[in-house]
Amino acid sequence: QVQLVESGGGLVQPGGSLRLSCAVSGSIFSTSDMGWYRQAPGKQRELVAAITSGSNTNYADSVKGRFTISRDNAKNTVYLQMNSLKPEDTAVYYCNARRKVMVATVNYWGQGTQVTVSS
Repeated sequence: QVQLVESGGGLVQPGGSLRLSCAVSGSIFSTSDMGWYRQAPGKQRELVAAITSGSNTNYADSVKGRFTISRDNAKNTVYLQMNSLKPEDTAVYYCNARRKVMVATVNYWGQGTQVTVSS
């Protein structure tokens, strides 16, 4: 059974940093594209950053230059380093794993971790 477990969220002051981690159980990690999404109250879930199985990355414009996504295939873990945090980064952050199975695309989600940026 595939499980995604996020950690590293919390309360941080504006300008501060946090690193989120997402540990993936099961044998899917190395062949999955991984992503971090976030959802703020009253808003839709949005893609923050993604990294393919080949380690190509892309970022939402709002976080470019501040956030960095990376993956460690030996540890089955994806990270999101968040620097220069702003109050508008406050949200629940979700880890996503996406892989192709035959002709279908299968998505797996973590339970989410709260990030609050406030003074």
